[in-house]
Amino acid sequence: MSDALISHHAELNPQSGASREPRALDVVTPDADGNINCDVVIIGSGMGGSTFAHALRDSGLDIVIVERGDFLPREIQNWSTESVFGQGRYRNAEQWLDESNQPFSPGVFYYVGGNTKFYGAMLPRFREADFAEIQHAEGLSPAWPISYADLEPWYAEAEKLYRVHGAAGVDPSEPWRSGPYPRPALKHDPALASLEQSMRRSGLKPFVMPAAVDYGDGGDCVLCSTCDGYPCLLDAKADAEVSALRPALRSATVRLLTRTTIKQLKTAADGRTVTEAHGLIEGRAVTLRAKRFVLACGAVNSAALLLKSASDQHPEGLGNSSGQVGRNYMVHNSTFMLAVDPRRKNKVTFQKTLALNDWYSAGANNAFPLGNVQMLGKIREPMISSMRPWLPKFASRYITDHSVDLYLTSEDLPTRENRVTYDAQRGAIKVHWKPNNLKAHEGLVTRTSQVMRAAGYPLILKARMGIATNSHQCGTAVMGKDPASSVLDINCKMHDLDNVWVVDSSFFPSSAAVNPALTIAANALRVAANFKHEVS
Repeated sequence: MSDALISHHAELNPQSGASREPRALDVVTPDADGNINCDVVIIGSGMGGSTFAHALRDSGLDIVIVERGDFLPREIQNWSTESVFGQGRYRNAEQWLDESNQPFSPGVFYYVGGNTKFYGAMLPRFREADFAEIQHAEGLSPAWPISYADLEPWYAEAEKLYRVHGAAGVDPSEPWRSGPYPRPALKHDPALASLEQSMRRSGLKPFVMPAAVDYGDGGDCVLCSTCDGYPCLLDAKADAEVSALRPALRSATVRLLTRTTIKQLKTAADGRTVTEAHGLIEGRAVTLRAKRFVLACGAVNSAALLLKSASDQHPEGLGNSSGQVGRNYMVHNSTFMLAVDPRRKNKVTFQKTLALNDWYSAGANNAFPLGNVQMLGKIREPMISSMRPWLPKFASRYITDHSVDLYLTSEDLPTRENRVTYDAQRGAIKVHWKPNNLKAHEGLVTRTSQVMRAAGYPLILKARMGIATNSHQCGTAVMGKDPASSVLDINCKMHDLDNVWVVDSSFFPSSAAVNPALTIAANALRVAANFKHEVS
């Protein structure tokens, strides 16, 4: 899209277009001494933080949302495969360490809106059974202290907030619903018709995934090929900034502090109440003082912040009397699959609609749960160059021009050994992670490969994602009823502290096998309702 067309689009749609950055209206700055005082500090502006702020926008509370990044620039490179994937133009996270102290670049982004600026906008609910104990091939997935029924009304509210398109009754594993989707389901691109038909002939039940895009009825979405993994040039993807944060910032009592990294939380002398958040804003010290603090930095960064905030009252890390802060880190077992037919070019545009959940739960044909299969946004040559650098570009271009691209997800089970720590000597976050439940994932890969070959794709290329693919991170400050074995209570307030909540995916007791974003949003709305009741 040309710059002229972007400008024209902004003129026709003044509420989306160039109005992305309402800086003068809602960005707060510290006083001369580097201090900010308010009622509530929310650290992180991703799915959890922005949704929580949106829920509190009319509460009358003076709220400051702290984001370590800045607004993501609106520019033509938003839709450039070479810029986004080949050059990594928007990758801005620091390096983390693995358990051998080898650095890696994590798949996280520090911008207003967090990782949702780059997500694929697929927002499924967890299955009803995901909230109960489930036996897997290699262990147990623990039960949650809340049920699907407890979260269902908030799922419905989150779907409205994020304008989710979908259809009930098409996913064989879907949970019950109290009402219809807010918007009608998208339709498959015609290029996927033969694949869908082949899947049905194989006895499977492919369906259209729930999608959070502003499509139809005058919406800005054009169902382009640059949704999954790209920022949206038209602001038509219902990310956390567009759908939740911007409306929240219209309130006179909600403000945003950008380019600010919180380094430590400080408590009062009794150790029960956090009084200050200390950080840096472009290298200058800043102190935020508030009555209540809400962490939404992402499961890794929230855990790291709690560990870095160790004190005499909290020697093992803030709120860590259970020893569970940072433990039970989960991300999903994930495989990229390119099914290639060298004889026919894939002319698909918006590919990310088709999904399979036939093997999600144990059944007649699989003794244990295997997971979810969904389409990726169309894979292009620069995306696989980093994974297969030895492959000539003309060859990878030919492969991706002739491929159908899938993302396979199986549950990663929580273990104490998989954990996040903070290496103070090196000044770095350290992730200890060894994948488990791989037998189930291998079964999912095998079955999907068979389905794709039966559909006429003789060449199957696979790449299992490693430690750096952590967009589905969760579990590092688990929610539970027993303070001895959990970090948060069932309303996501820390057991050890009177005024700290965590609303990102840190609270997850298990990871299920679908995208976590809608569950994060629904829980943030649930927790916010209790929060408002508690402070009123």
